[in-house]
Amino acid sequence: MTVPSQRFTSKTALVTGGSRGIGEAIVRRLAEEGAAVAFTYSASADKANELVASIRDQGGKALAIKADSRAAVDIERAVTTTVEQFGGLNILVNNAGILGLGSVDDFSVEALDEMYAINVRATYIAAKAASKVMNRGDRIITVGSVAGQRSGFPGSSAYSMTKSAITGMIRGLALDFAPRGITVNNIQPGPTATDMNPPDAPYLDHAIALVPLGRLGRADEIASMAAYLASDDASFVTGASLTVDGGYLA
Repeated sequence: MTVPSQRFTSKTALVTGGSRGIGEAIVRRLAEEGAAVAFTYSASADKANELVASIRDQGGKALAIKADSRAAVDIERAVTTTVEQFGGLNILVNNAGILGLGSVDDFSVEALDEMYAINVRATYIAAKAASKVMNRGDRIITVGSVAGQRSGFPGSSAYSMTKSAITGMIRGLALDFAPRGITVNNIQPGPTATDMNPPDAPYLDHAIALVPLGRLGRADEIASMAAYLASDDASFVTGASLTVDGGYLA
């Protein structure tokens, strides 16, 4: 068994939407490498508490924070709580997001507003709140999607719009925070095996067919990119949208 490095000892992190899927994998990876990790969840307290217990059982530090990403006050409170509990915030990973599919004829304005609030607005609010307590060398990372560059199939226009917005946002934030030495980057996963893409999803075969490597990605593969961007190895990387997609955009 490979012993993980301890690149993030003395570092603190906040991962939004960190109780399952890609978020959970990122929480575990950062904790394994020594970070004290807070994460938000919206619904399943039991699953969030299980993740905290698992990390603590392995000698790590973790904190679950219930937060609704649609509410600015909840996002800001998550940042404040992380700082209060762990003494600072060095790594912010904006992972919370929802997937809504439907043709433009059928997709409601209410569903569009909710997806925009969680996928885009919350990311901006979290970055703004975190930047107030971050210092030179700290990191802001978002988890977007290859859908921001290639929709891939009908019914994904609203979702693709939100992920396209992320790519533009992080370029602007990178310029805003560069004078302070805070980097801002975006990970664009391809189709990945998570609760958002269950095995019985009707579009799954089509999605896999678009991946040259012929399979779904794994959450831990996305977490590896997050760990790289959070590390000193990525000190000269900012404003970038990096794909982990098995060739989906090739």
